[in-house]
Order: sequence, then C-alpha cells, then structure tokens
Amino acid sequence: MDTARNTALPTPASLRIGVLFVSVFLNAVGFTLIDPVIPSLVGGYTVANRVPLVVGLVISVYALCECIAAPALGAWSDRTGRRAVVLLSLLGAAAGYLVIGLGGSLATLWAGRVVGGLTAGGVSAVYAYAADVTRPEERARTYGLLGAAGGLGFMLGPVLGGWAASVSIRTPMLLAAAVTTANAAWICVALPADDAEQRQPAPATAPSPNPPGPPAGVLRDPSLRRALATTFLFYLAGTMLQANITVFLSDARHYDAPRIGTVLFLVGVMDLFSQGIATRLLLPACGERGLARAGLALNATGFFLIGAAAFVASSPFLFGAIAVFTLGDGLFQPAMNAIIANATPDHLRGRVQGANQARQAVARVLAPLAAALLYGWHPGAPYVAGGALIVVALAFFARR
Repeated sequence: MDTARNTALPTPASLRIGVLFVSVFLNAVGFTLIDPVIPSLVGGYTVANRVPLVVGLVISVYALCECIAAPALGAWSDRTGRRAVVLLSLLGAAAGYLVIGLGGSLATLWAGRVVGGLTAGGVSAVYAYAADVTRPEERARTYGLLGAAGGLGFMLGPVLGGWAASVSIRTPMLLAAAVTTANAAWICVALPADDAEQRQPAPATAPSPNPPGPPAGVLRDPSLRRALATTFLFYLAGTMLQANITVFLSDARHYDAPRIGTVLFLVGVMDLFSQGIATRLLLPACGERGLARAGLALNATGFFLIGAAAFVASSPFLFGAIAVFTLGDGLFQPAMNAIIANATPDHLRGRVQGANQARQAVARVLAPLAAALLYGWHPGAPYVAGGALIVVALAFFARR
C-alpha cells in the first residue's frame, strides 16, 4: 500500500489551484445568493421598524460565531489536513442555508446563521492549502487568482438570488444549499487529500495547537505581527463601507435598485481586474510589500473620494471613487495574504490563517454598528473615518 502511494504521480500544483478556484467561486455564489432576500425574510418575522436592527444582528451573530470557530478549525487543519476542514465548512454552510430555507420563524433564521458561522473555517483552510502547494514567490499571484474567483462569485450570486426570489422567498436559501453541497462534492472528488504529516513537523517545544490564535512565538516576528494588525484595520474600514454603501446610495444619492446593482457590478469588475490582472502585472516590479503599500494608499484615497461624493452630485465622480477604492482593495489583499503565509512556519499555517479570519470576523461585528453611528452624524462620515483607519494602517505597516 505504501509503495503504491509513493509511486503515484502527484497532482500538479496548478491543477490543485484550479480546483480551489472553482471552489472559491462556488462558495462566493452560495454565500451571496441569500443577500437580496435576508431583509424581506426578516420582515416576515418581525415588525417593520425592527428590520434594520435584526438584519444587523443576524450579520453580527454569524461573524461572532466565525470569530469563535475559525482559529480552532485552522489549528485542526494543521493536524488533520486542509481538505477535511474545507469539507466540514461547506457541509456546515449547506446545512445552515437549508435550516433557513425550510424553517418558518426567526428562531430558525438565527439557528441557520449560527450553524454556518460555527463551521466557517473553510476560507482559512483554502488559503493554507494554496500556500502549501505553491512556492513563496508565487503565493501573491495565487491569492490574487483566488480573490478574482471570489469577486466573480460575488458578482453573480446576488443576481441569481434576486432571480430565485421571484419563485419564492425561500428559493435562494435552497439554491444556496444545493450550490454549496455541489461544491463539497467537487472538493471531495477533485481535490487530493493533503498529508498533514508531510508538512514540516512542529518542534518538540512548540505549544499545543489547541488554543485559538497564533502562538506567542510566532508573533515575535515583527513582520507577521504588523501584518495581522494592518489586516484588522483594513477589514474594519472595509466592512464599514460594505455595511453602509447601499444605504448611502439609496438615501443620500437616491439611487434605485437597478442603479445600486450597477454600482455593485462595477465593484465586481474592478475586483476581478485588480486581483486577477493588475496583481500579476505589478508584482514583479513592486514586490509583495510594495504592492500592499500601494493598495493601502489607493484604498485610503478611494475612501476619501467616496466621502467627498456626499458633497458632489456627480455619478461619474462616485463611480470613479469606488473604482479607486476597489483597485486598492484588490491589490492589497493577495499581497498581504502572501506576506502572512510566507512569515508563518508550515506546521502553524492553518492556525495563523484561522486567527486572521477570526480578526476579520471581529471587524464584521464592530464595523456595521460604527458605520451606522457615523452615518447618523453625516453621510460621508463613515468613509472619511474608513480612510483615516487605512492611513493609520499604512503608517503602521510601513515602519521598518
């Protein structure tokens, strides 16, 4: 048996990344299929004036559960392999969508989001798997490709969800469950099981991988410590925009649903361009750190321009501001993911990626509330505050 295993031809890294590309795309489609109908679904379970609060709490409870579970699932992927965690995450997400689709109460909606959040460790495992099978100098390009797959899925998911909602309010959830189950089957069939024991073993003095978060020894690396802190500030600012942009467009700019859809489509197109094309073109000249700095600078500029759009009644100006923001976003993410992966020992990569995902989840808990409070003061305030956070992140990351 061992002889047959040793003589089997390994799957080329490019084919494995191709499998991950399809999986990330399907995951993004499934995740965003339900976005257009969550407010209507909540509206059927509670009074109208409580809908915004309940929707915000639904988003926050998912992120809170993800924050709790992601580090442990990342550590588990270090010990048992990445594919097992990806499969668990996909099946958990499918179960959560199914509970929401088949349920008929606010309690089942909460239950479905809790199930999905507690199993939301697949992202960290996918990125750790990608780092396992690629060389350090190739990781930023690989993460850019996976980011482009996610951008494509985020473009198509809401459109499919809106179409499915014309059948019934529960159809998007059932469709999301079907897409996610198909994704799990795709991973099970097409992605080779990674051997955790083939990675560099943990040293005898290493701490147990059971506690959540990256071990203290790893955080002694100033590059990794700054990278994780910078990433948290980046996601805190970015989630403020994500949580508020549709309110800004409909309330401050009086956009109807088709025009809002046009803006979101523009975001998806720019995300595909920045992560799938611009990252590959600029990486040889800029390097990962240079690309991350450029992405932060563009991101901050985009934030301030969107804030200025509260005073400038021009759609081209607003579209340009969002394009600059999204370009910076797309350049920063693959470069920073590569920096984090390259600064992490092989046997702790899943744990550190899980801790990074947990920090993103904390940002998604805090940012919607902050954006709502700032928007109540002035429509442009969330974006000016987001730009200020990115400037702080840039100054912190640029320190030697």
